[in-house]
Amino acid sequence: MARMSLDCPNSLPGIPLSVLSVPMENKYKCQQCLQILRKPVQAQCGHRFCVHCFKELTSSGPKPCEACRQEEIYEEPISILNSNEAFPDNAAGREIASLPARCLNQGCSWSGSIKEYEAQHEGRCEYEQIPCEACHNLIVRRDKDKHNERECEARTLNCKYCKVTFNFKEIKAHDEICVKFPLQCKDCGKKKIPREKFSDHVKSCAKSKSACPFSEVGCKSVIENGKLSDHEHSSTMEHLRLLLPMVLSIARTRPEATGPGEWQDDSGLGLYRAPEEGYGAAAPVQSVDLEKKVSALENIVCVLNREVERSSLTLEAFAHQHRLDQEKIESLSSKIRQLERTVNMRDLQLSETEQLLRELQFCTYDGIFVWKITDFSRRRQDAVAGRAPAMFSPAFYSSKYGYKMCLRLYLNGDGTGRGTHLSLFFVVMRGKCDALLKWPFSQKVTLMLLDQNNREHIIDAFRPDVTSTSFQRPISEMNIASGCPLFCPLAKLAGKSPYLRDDTIFIKAIVDLTGL
Repeated sequence: MARMSLDCPNSLPGIPLSVLSVPMENKYKCQQCLQILRKPVQAQCGHRFCVHCFKELTSSGPKPCEACRQEEIYEEPISILNSNEAFPDNAAGREIASLPARCLNQGCSWSGSIKEYEAQHEGRCEYEQIPCEACHNLIVRRDKDKHNERECEARTLNCKYCKVTFNFKEIKAHDEICVKFPLQCKDCGKKKIPREKFSDHVKSCAKSKSACPFSEVGCKSVIENGKLSDHEHSSTMEHLRLLLPMVLSIARTRPEATGPGEWQDDSGLGLYRAPEEGYGAAAPVQSVDLEKKVSALENIVCVLNREVERSSLTLEAFAHQHRLDQEKIESLSSKIRQLERTVNMRDLQLSETEQLLRELQFCTYDGIFVWKITDFSRRRQDAVAGRAPAMFSPAFYSSKYGYKMCLRLYLNGDGTGRGTHLSLFFVVMRGKCDALLKWPFSQKVTLMLLDQNNREHIIDAFRPDVTSTSFQRPISEMNIASGCPLFCPLAKLAGKSPYLRDDTIFIKAIVDLTGL
């Protein structure tokens, strides 16, 4: 049987003493954290530690055992803590696993054994208080989704109008500047006008009021945009009466400014008259000229009214067409978003189907699996550089409805074999028929690196430790890997190695089906 490695990357400190339902014996206490032993290891002096605490103690090299000093039994070299001399204390682990336990979280009535607490309840209790990742306040685990969606002051929201992302605290400030925020026109009552288009709406709104264009000459009317043409048509004579004093003042100032015997401009109408011979004849001529000017101005105003009316009708038609175009654009945008969601779902389904096909291509159902690993040199470089330290094999089965398993390979080693050996581990995966199988998994496993000359294969075999969580019924996608950190020295793959040909190696796994 391969020796269990003390390298547990996800190990935790001891279990709190208050979890126990009965008084605890000192032999089950970690000498470092003074809590209940978790994955106990025994030093050569006989004291027990959690594997996590022991690793921390010896991370910088061998250390003297403080428990030996306190008990006044310190003796070198036995009392020196060294990771090479410690071993997993499975007997103590089994005794601790059977101790009665209860949940400490207020409101939780769970009880069971320490083994069940670690495997099923610890870190999963719905009543446990955990910190919110956004606001860092403590919340009950079962209220996490509700807190994230409705209560967290630091939660992130997407504006439902412009889709911009912002913090919940900034929601009111964002509504004041959002270019897509819907506004309502107070004049026509139209709703859901985006802020960026509101100024254009005010200009074109038929109910919006503005001063008459003749306000410069005294018209005090304030008219709705839609009725401006009617006002100009019905108030033509009034507007002309307002214009008359201005025209007369212009007419009076012209003769005074112009000397006798000079050609005179006829008030901007493009007419010129010859110099007058006498002052007495000027008055009748001026009266005739004034009548001509008034008549010309009246004609001009009528023409302008007709032009304004035509422009108003054209503008209204353009505005109507613009609204139709906007509605069509929004409809098409909605269809595009729906199609994008459909395409994304299809891509996800296609990816899952491709994964399933890959698994079926290499899958076996007799407990025997041969794993061909090509492009070994590049994969080894990736492992050394830390880009891809481990790789998983496709899944294989003990039978059609049997155990689901796979292999995990470290091309640059793992734990005690890092940098010197290939490390090969066996993984029990969650299968569809696990409820029909016998647990824990207890079948003998043989791992082989095949000699491609068929002479001397490298072989390692072990029987599972049925108390290890690695061989219990999986509650996640796969259990913790267990196997051989010192499976094959890397030196055996150097040069013209019979195990490495054409940059390819073959690994074989055999699961003993006896008793199934």
